[in-house]
Amino acid sequence: MTGQPEIRVLFDEEIIATRVNAIAEEIAKDEPKDLLVVAVLKGSFMFAADLARALHTAGMAPEMEFLHLSSYGRETVSSGTVTVLRDIESDVTDRDVVLVDDILESGRTLRFAADMIAKRGARSVRVAALLDKPEHRKADITADYVGFECPDKFVVGYGMDMAHAFRQLPFIGYVPQEGDA
Repeated sequence: MTGQPEIRVLFDEEIIATRVNAIAEEIAKDEPKDLLVVAVLKGSFMFAADLARALHTAGMAPEMEFLHLSSYGRETVSSGTVTVLRDIESDVTDRDVVLVDDILESGRTLRFAADMIAKRGARSVRVAALLDKPEHRKADITADYVGFECPDKFVVGYGMDMAHAFRQLPFIGYVPQEGDA
């Protein structure tokens, strides 16, 4: 396709699969009660699907839900305002909930989601983030389960996009900027 930016591989399919399986094992070791896994759409859909299968392999049978929040729109930088586009339907009362997101960057969206679910009576709310960019944190939140620490690059693939493109890539890559090796 002409006019498409170059995408360089940051984390390949094999390393992602290995790490997702390890996260599922970490979650299983915590012995959650009546586990509800909530995928924060859209970027987490591949990670959430692979994590759900890995949790099954780890001997768990979580229920799945989907929460669609937005703070980016079509931009590459968060607006700072979180909007609920689609809420979960399940009752979270006295349940352990794991929020699954593609990237924990500013933390505003996940802080908003965690607080919202906690206020509804969840027993616990934990965060599984495939990528963590702690140097960009604006909200007081950390991930309980982290796939990879992410360098300060604009990442795409494995569900993550650039203006709705590149979600289908089976790896996590980045769009090189001037000065990248």
